[in-house]
Amino acid sequence: MKTKEFKQLNKRVITWAAEKGILEKATPLTQMNKTLEEVKETEEALFAQSNKLTHYKNSKGELKNTKDEIFDGFGDSLVTILIGCELQNINPLEALESALNIIEKRTGKIINGTFVKDE
Repeated sequence: MKTKEFKQLNKRVITWAAEKGILEKATPLTQMNKTLEEVKETEEALFAQSNKLTHYKNSKGELKNTKDEIFDGFGDSLVTILIGCELQNINPLEALESALNIIEKRTGKIINGTFVKDE
């Protein structure tokens, strides 16, 4: 994805959030809680996938398609993060680049499927 496309998508997210009243009524903390909720839903779907389930009942008791929920969950999480950046007046591409500049230099190893940085 090109930077221009990302900026256009980000603008659509922020426009939607403004139209829904999110930017006016949400706080950075309430938006972070929404992000955590979306991440938790994605985790449920990934857990189902790890158990080779094509469908599962989520924590609300709803039957869900595993693959669809993973896709939706990552998308929803990104939306909430973009709104959080807007609430904090943070350019998400600059934040991403800053994080990459730091983590690209890290050394470490994979332990149980997770990168653990050297201290």
